[in-house]
Amino acid sequence: MKFILGTKQYMTQVFDEEGRVHPATVLSAGPVTVTQRKSIDTDGYEALQVGFTEAKEKHVHKPQQGHLKGLGLFRVIREFRIPKGAGEVAFSRGDVIDATVFEKGDTVEVSAISKGKGFQGVVKRHGFAGGPRTHGQKHTERAPGSIGSTGPQRVFKGQKMAGRMGGDRVTVKNLKVLAVDAEKNQLIVRGAIPGRRGTLVEVRGK
Repeated sequence: MKFILGTKQYMTQVFDEEGRVHPATVLSAGPVTVTQRKSIDTDGYEALQVGFTEAKEKHVHKPQQGHLKGLGLFRVIREFRIPKGAGEVAFSRGDVIDATVFEKGDTVEVSAISKGKGFQGVVKRHGFAGGPRTHGQKHTERAPGSIGSTGPQRVFKGQKMAGRMGGDRVTVKNLKVLAVDAEKNQLIVRGAIPGRRGTLVEVRGK
């Protein structure tokens, strides 16, 4: 079981040994500290809770300070479920996990919050074609068109309309680790990852 928290840094391109170029995203990964080991007996499920990024005491609630006693204070607390059949997980409370948990060539999936794009119309949000540009059309080129139906005489739930776009949790699977920089705590992952620079990302391996 491999996992880590990090932040998105920037995109670049990486050349492999055969001279092929790969689009890549640089992640500042970890280190994270295991703050709790959850078990089926006490919590009903198995998971590892980890803390990431140091925080000031005034920004952490007193109950959480007690929970983290002896480990430091963290801005971000996340859990990673231990899947059934994963075998023995060696991590316990107080262990530190860094980028070296991954290796070059590993396949990972990355979850993050996508960029918020505000209130958008149906053409941008859902890929509608819009209306024709001729035959009397004037101000309806990017209009949604009809939204109702003759029979029920109502608008069905889930109808694609204009609205707020982005700001969703997005998971990208089957990404390949191109390089691991242990000194800088960086992971270089092939492909694009959701979010802006500085977005918190969850990286999970197999």
